[in-house]
Amino acid sequence: MKIVITGSLGNVAKPLTQQLVAEGHDITVISSNENRKQDIESLGATPAIGSITDLDFLTETFQGADAVFVMTPPAISATHIVENTTNAGKNYAEALKNAHVKRAVMLSSVGAASPVENGPIKGLHHIENLYQNVENTSFTFLRAGYFYTNFFNDIPLIQNAGIIGGNYPENIEIPVVHPHDIAKAAAEELVKDQAGKNIRYIVSDNRKASDFASVLGASVQKPELPWVEFSDEDALNGMLQAGLPQDMAELYVEMGKGMRTGMVQKDFIEHGSPVTGNIKLEDFAKEFSSKF
Repeated sequence: MKIVITGSLGNVAKPLTQQLVAEGHDITVISSNENRKQDIESLGATPAIGSITDLDFLTETFQGADAVFVMTPPAISATHIVENTTNAGKNYAEALKNAHVKRAVMLSSVGAASPVENGPIKGLHHIENLYQNVENTSFTFLRAGYFYTNFFNDIPLIQNAGIIGGNYPENIEIPVVHPHDIAKAAAEELVKDQAGKNIRYIVSDNRKASDFASVLGASVQKPELPWVEFSDEDALNGMLQAGLPQDMAELYVEMGKGMRTGMVQKDFIEHGSPVTGNIKLEDFAKEFSSKF
């Protein structure tokens, strides 16, 4: 099959490209970075260098594709994040329609069913709704858990303060996922001959926040590492001090609040809390300790 992958050579797009090339598919990878050209070619794929904000570029790149993997960057800009993420989704929708693409897989998120209390996931909620109205293209909305790799951002806090935490308590269960498990699920969905608009959850593990502290702590010789629940205000100030832009920090605080109230996990739980990924928290802990 001729498949186009967005997301450059990121955490998901790179292993997805490697898997589909190994399966013998003709893969084009979209990247806005000219320097990625050689890396993409070295994986056996064709680079398409351009911006996802450029509708003509997208339409041209999607022409003749049997399937497209569409993902929007987690933070497409420093301000108006939800609006700009949604606009990137609009461009994808328009390009898929213009190029008459029959099959698409969208990287979405646990929490995308909700229009409120989910922070940056709100953009994905709007995009799923947009894609519902794209005629003649079948979609799978791949609702992924919280990326394990986000825990790398907690390393300075663990090293400097000897704690890990968030603005939700230690008994809250959070669905988490490894990018490699997402790539595997996306590869399966892209080659499916499927009609309509479908939801698939991809989650590697579903664990209490206290487990993040104990398992990741043990992997870095800190078995007593505590999970600390921050107030929304303290969480916001901590992110701002760490250099996050105001808009992004506020959205992350809102997402943490949604985890605390259960709004983010609600639809995942109603779908039966499916955990189908292979990489458990204990497996990721080895990766975490090597980064630490």
